[in-house]
Amino acid sequence: MPDPELHRAGFAELDARTFHDLARLRVDVFVVEQECPYPELDGRDVEAGTRHLWLAQDGAPVAYLRILAEPDGVARIGRVVVAPTARSAGYAGRLMTAALGEIGDRRCVLDAQSHLVEFYTRHGFTVSGPAYVEDGIPHTPMHRPILETAFPIEG
Repeated sequence: MPDPELHRAGFAELDARTFHDLARLRVDVFVVEQECPYPELDGRDVEAGTRHLWLAQDGAPVAYLRILAEPDGVARIGRVVVAPTARSAGYAGRLMTAALGEIGDRRCVLDAQSHLVEFYTRHGFTVSGPAYVEDGIPHTPMHRPILETAFPIEG
């Protein structure tokens, strides 16, 4: 089976079927599988600065994440999800690499489900605050520090 194809789009570039399939993947995992009734469609998908990234196999999404543009210029990665049948194939890592490439050197934050802190640490994130429970699931705030290049002063 060929590798899934990477897609990137703003909301205005998504056709109705694609958005439906992306939303269904998110609902199937976050609401149904994780038994977490919450407003999955939060209005942020349609914001001008939001970017949707997903991997599709035979036209169907198998992994997804979104990048939100916060008012202070920070990029926020969220809704990182992999279909149950596609887990352990490295798809979340592939999406994270693509997302970080798109974000570049901007400050970046996310709220990790706590059991995934190690995964995000491998992508350059560090814990930035105490763990908390949201919708019955432990989460940990994380950020990716901006790497500053230090040049020695010659004199």
